[in-house]
Amino acid sequence: MEAKLYVGNLPFNTNDADLQDLFAQAGVVKSAQVIKDRASGRSKGFGFVEMGSPEEAQGAISMFHGKDFNGRALTVNIARPREERPGGFRGGDRNRERRRDY
Repeated sequence: MEAKLYVGNLPFNTNDADLQDLFAQAGVVKSAQVIKDRASGRSKGFGFVEMGSPEEAQGAISMFHGKDFNGRALTVNIARPREERPGGFRGGDRNRERRRDY
């Protein structure tokens, strides 16, 4: 089992230190990061916490999943690896603009 957790439904004013302080109640926190929008710098409302061990991660899930944090019920689970997104063109059929119907 992994020790990295996904933490969702965070209040938008939560910062990395807040997340670290909260999860320290469940054990050793190796890292805590609130994900921010690149353009605006505002929180996206979720983050990741890496606990010291898989056992501490499981304890943190039990302790915080569904619990109220500053008015919001947290979602806490094992972080999944980031899915590969297909590259290339965005949108519909780009050839449609170039196609001529005779």
